Amino acid sequence: MTNAVDSFAELGLSDALLKTLGEIGYETPSPIQAQCIPILLEGHDMIGMAQTGTGKTAAFALPLMEQIDIKVAKPQALILTPTRELAIQVAEALQSYAKNLPGFHVLPIYGGQSYTIQLKQLARGAHVIVGTPGRVMDHLERKTLNLDHLKTMVLDEADEMLRMGFIDDVEWILERTPAQHQTALFSATMPDQIRRVAQKYLVDPREIKIKSATATVAAIRQVYWQVSGMHKLDALTRILEVEEDFDAAIIFVRTKTATVELADKLNARGYAAAALNGDLNQQMRERVIEQLKSGALDIVIATDVAARGIDVPRVSHVVNYDIPYDTEAYVHRIGRTGRAGRTGNAILFVAPREIRMLRTIERATRQPIAPLTLPSRADVTNKRVTDFKAKVAEVLNAEGLDFFANIVSQIAEEQNVSAEEVAAALAMMAQEIKPLQIAGEDPAPARNFERDARPGVFGEREQRKPRFEDRGERTNSDRPRFEDHPRREERAPRPAPTGDMIRYRIDVGRDHGVEVRDIVGAIANEAGIESRFIGRIGLYEESSTVELPAGMPGEAANALKRTRIRGVPINLRVDEGRPGGSFGGERKFSGERKFDGDKGNFKKKKFGDR
Repeated sequence: MTNAVDSFAELGLSDALLKTLGEIGYETPSPIQAQCIPILLEGHDMIGMAQTGTGKTAAFALPLMEQIDIKVAKPQALILTPTRELAIQVAEALQSYAKNLPGFHVLPIYGGQSYTIQLKQLARGAHVIVGTPGRVMDHLERKTLNLDHLKTMVLDEADEMLRMGFIDDVEWILERTPAQHQTALFSATMPDQIRRVAQKYLVDPREIKIKSATATVAAIRQVYWQVSGMHKLDALTRILEVEEDFDAAIIFVRTKTATVELADKLNARGYAAAALNGDLNQQMRERVIEQLKSGALDIVIATDVAARGIDVPRVSHVVNYDIPYDTEAYVHRIGRTGRAGRTGNAILFVAPREIRMLRTIERATRQPIAPLTLPSRADVTNKRVTDFKAKVAEVLNAEGLDFFANIVSQIAEEQNVSAEEVAAALAMMAQEIKPLQIAGEDPAPARNFERDARPGVFGEREQRKPRFEDRGERTNSDRPRFEDHPRREERAPRPAPTGDMIRYRIDVGRDHGVEVRDIVGAIANEAGIESRFIGRIGLYEESSTVELPAGMPGEAANALKRTRIRGVPINLRVDEGRPGGSFGGERKFSGERKFDGDKGNFKKKKFGDR
């Protein structure tokens, strides 16, 4: 498809989905959506080469949903993702697209989540399953997931699944899908192994390649606040109050309903705010923009579509109250500030599960987005007191205070109090609508996930760095052998994991074709433990050992016990053998290596080299 596509209505989607897209704020399809949707609607297999943030989720989700028979409460589509975070993100996107499809049900399944919950949800019936390879395999083996009604299979971020050692699991799943179904494979790069999988399992696929658009927004200060510990509205009002040089703001949300609700809540808190969405006619839209220009309004809450083309010089801040679905939308949003050579400010609210999108936005804009510390109650109080004093000083310099001074004197005499006490009472009355002191407590600091801070060992983790330099098109045979790597003394020192470590035994080894990176990838994905916190890994022929931090939550430990690597259950348990000795009749020890997450390789270790 070479011609430009101006609207989703040109792509052949149903009225129900078009209505939802309009409500969400989608107006013009991104390049990958414009090219992929017609191909998938026609029933072809497809290979899509595109980066995260180009809108590829909608590119496969929308045509997939057109094929769903709501009356059949069986899995009709399976989407495989490399991580639990992406599985949740894709499932949430599908649910939002299904707003006008009553009865539609999508279910994310991934390691670390309770089996009981997943079994109950599977028993109720789901039309679309979004899952990580290991957990999908587990349910297929248990026969708790049935793919007999499968119509569509999607492999999302296939190259990432290859890097994490899941490609064998993906093939295992593909071999157990019905002979007649549509397959779509999406990957940022096309290594030989991914190309081989596509040739083996896809039938006459159409191939689409999209170059990711990049943008530089150097004139705009970009910061993010990690959504945690308090309501977003409370955080928003605190941030707006203490922001320097605040004049006017556009706040972006995803839905038309949210624009009205947030505008009402901000007006109740004393802000001059209005909603701007697709339900407004042209006359009302122009009136809102004119009020923003004149200063009658200070805040406009808008959807992406409604805010297109707004050029108001006094907009000093853009707030992404809801994170956008793709990087292009983010660039369009923050472009509403910093106009005509002025500086601007962009604030992004990010939930822990949205960290992947944050990193994608950073790459697209070619700028780091710094964390924003939520203003404390004391910060807001000091700002309000400073503003209050400035207003009082302004009035004191005005003329015509004699009448009011006489009233204060009368009150002081009648109540037998000092003039200062009367002034204090008047100040209290003046701040009733917007108290100078904020009630309540400051929330506990959120667990940090910035790249320059040490995140928690367990929980939300930062997107892993590639483990090998420039390996997008490399195969196993292309990788440098261990002896080809620089000697240990030539490498920059890397701090070992801190804290107590426990040595575990797992039932996979070299006889199963397992490598150290497979173990690291599986543990990181299933238990949410970053590679930097994984200790020594001993790789034997029939089993392996791995050191993990003490105090591992029961949920993470249980997830690892059920984890598979290259299709083999690892059966994680505490290692009872002595370090370096034989265990359970092992035939030969193949060497112990420490994974170096910073350099993307493995350091040979000798026993006793602690």
